[in-house]
Amino acid sequence: MPLLGVNFGHVGFLAEADRADLPGTVERVVAADYLVEDRMTLDVVARLGDRDLARSWALNEVTVEKAARERMIELNLEIEGRPLSTWGCDGLIVATPTGSTAYAFSAGGPVMWPDVQALLIVPISAHALFARPVVVGKDSHVAVELVPGAQGRGVMWCDGARPVELPDGARVEVVRSQIPVRLVRLTTEPFTDRIVEKFHLPVEGWRGAAHRRMLG
Repeated sequence: MPLLGVNFGHVGFLAEADRADLPGTVERVVAADYLVEDRMTLDVVARLGDRDLARSWALNEVTVEKAARERMIELNLEIEGRPLSTWGCDGLIVATPTGSTAYAFSAGGPVMWPDVQALLIVPISAHALFARPVVVGKDSHVAVELVPGAQGRGVMWCDGARPVELPDGARVEVVRSQIPVRLVRLTTEPFTDRIVEKFHLPVEGWRGAAHRRMLG
């Protein structure tokens, strides 16, 4: 069953309608006058040793963050079973292309077009020279571990909800889910236009290739 997003906030990248447009939107849905777009989702499991702490999923992102404001946490990042780096940081984000315009964007990550099949990893306030966002393949296996004995408590969040406390030494594994979220689309506007609209980007004076061909 596809989902229809209604904007009750400010940005609303997934929203296809505003509250004022709801009557007309309902008419279009009843008439099946819409398209359906699949968006990548994430499966996540938090473990401590051989014991599962939680299993969940996310459309936007999975984050592993510090639980206490006054203390950093130390995290190991693992890609495809191999260690990439260890950071003292406020946390780490693993996002889908959909989530690249949400928390990951606020933390300094790039915007990814929805049809890009990849995962985005963004450290949050990491104290390290190599602390840049990383884009990995859609089938990559990403794991984040709380360094044992580092004394920092952690918490896992899925889409900013469903928090799970992470004890010392906990491990969070994230992979692409085989079940996407299906979204209703009422327009065929390019994602570029949506970015310009939502971020109020300055494009005044742009004429485009067609205008240049006319002048030529």
